[in-house]
Amino acid sequence: MTFMHKLAEGCMPFLYFLESIRNPVLDFLFALITHLGEETFFLAIAILFFWCINKREGYFILITGLIGTVVNQLAKLFFRIPRPWVLDKNFDIIESARAEATGYSFPSGHTQNIAGTYGAIAAYNPKKWKTVLCVTIIVLVAFSRMYLGVHTPLDVVVSLLVALGLVVALRPCFATEEGFKKSMPFIVIGSVILSIGFLVYVLSIAGDTTLDPDNFNSGMKNACTLLGCTAGLVLVYFVDTKFVNFTTEGRWYVQIIKLAIGLGGVLAIKSGLSKPLVSLFGDEYIARAVRYFLIVGFAGAVWPLTFAWFGKLRIGFMERFTDWVSGHVAKLKKSK
Repeated sequence: MTFMHKLAEGCMPFLYFLESIRNPVLDFLFALITHLGEETFFLAIAILFFWCINKREGYFILITGLIGTVVNQLAKLFFRIPRPWVLDKNFDIIESARAEATGYSFPSGHTQNIAGTYGAIAAYNPKKWKTVLCVTIIVLVAFSRMYLGVHTPLDVVVSLLVALGLVVALRPCFATEEGFKKSMPFIVIGSVILSIGFLVYVLSIAGDTTLDPDNFNSGMKNACTLLGCTAGLVLVYFVDTKFVNFTTEGRWYVQIIKLAIGLGGVLAIKSGLSKPLVSLFGDEYIARAVRYFLIVGFAGAVWPLTFAWFGKLRIGFMERFTDWVSGHVAKLKKSK
């Protein structure tokens, strides 16, 4: 047994304590909160900022998430620490959390996602209220992973530290437009190299008899996902800088329409093309890489082509409603 395995086992008393205070209300609450750390929520938040709020901040969130995921998945396969209920056969988890708790335990992927995402949001343009909100969300999701019994404190704390380190290291690259333009080519290529390196590592351990087949399969899926995403990022950055160069401005109701339709397209590719691409390529892993390439390519290079049209879109009754609200707000401010 390795030193890291012993550390993980040493965390079990705390998980038993959390198990002792479980009740239906907290079970439901933390089972709901933990979903904020899933891939779909990460995509939605990154896309929201990329399309509608601040493109540079969107890149910051996306890059932090991608690099963090590579580090996280590499650590899982390198250390191979089992989930808490495998470490201790007498320990029970909240069953609703089992489906998303695949692969090895260390470090926590959900915690990595939420800490990288909201850490980047808090760090990009620091404001007290935003920092408090982001830290609260991070802490709640991190705690939910332990409360549900799918991760140890070791898993969670290391993920928090890795995410914080990435946010601090990458923040200067996105602080100014000049720094962003200088850094992005190296960051994009570096992300691709990291994902290729991770895939090579996973392939190199394919014949390892100590590696559980399910965990190898999980590693291959994640490696192909990351390769597809980072390859898509190359396309997005090239198309955006050379041809599209879109802006995020727009009327509030237009932003909602743009985001809703665009996210619908992203989810359609994510869910709807899964089986067709497997049938087309005859290989689950290749199909997965292509699917995530298409997701990122659509989100960053295809859908933004419509933003110039959306920027000119006006809907009469929504304009009148906006003017009415603005007028009342102005009167309230004047009365004060």
